[in-house]
Amino acid sequence: MPLVFESLSHGKIAFGFFNIETDMILLEHYFLFAEDFCHYISEAVERGKDTYQTAWEVYQIQHENIGNLMGAIHGIDLRGFIGEVYKMFPFPEREEDFKQNPEGFKTRSRIEKVIQKYGDKIDLPFVVDHENNRIIIGEYLFNKASFQGLIQYIWLGGMPRWKDEIGPNYVMIMKKQFEASENWLVEGLLLL
Repeated sequence: MPLVFESLSHGKIAFGFFNIETDMILLEHYFLFAEDFCHYISEAVERGKDTYQTAWEVYQIQHENIGNLMGAIHGIDLRGFIGEVYKMFPFPEREEDFKQNPEGFKTRSRIEKVIQKYGDKIDLPFVVDHENNRIIIGEYLFNKASFQGLIQYIWLGGMPRWKDEIGPNYVMIMKKQFEASENWLVEGLLLL
């Protein structure tokens, strides 16, 4: 489930997985797949030493079309994008089954068809500014420690963690790249 992370620009914001059967993540009203997130971060680590700027392709959904996560989890409010995802993939009945599916990337084409009804694909600015110790994703500003928290969350598989504690291949590739890098962005980042 999404957790609250501290941003420098907006205070506490939501980030993370919202359904265990998809690897789509949210950053407030922006949605992208965890595989893409890992790719974007890896590219920043590979290409940028001090300053790096690009755009991420994400979906933006107006708040009224996102849905009610807690209502969807309990099956009582299935409106909006999140509600429609929970119609396809309801919350598990048994608590021990509440684990992030490392094969959630396989639902991508189904999830993309749904999100296209609720949101628009946009290019979201992404800036790594070493000199000022900040990372910008759209309108959200993070310091290095807060941003590394987002990376650690994806590495772990969010709040429920990856099923069997084994993440998908794309997080393993990201980790190996980080271990070989001297980039400031991942310096001191522990992915255990």
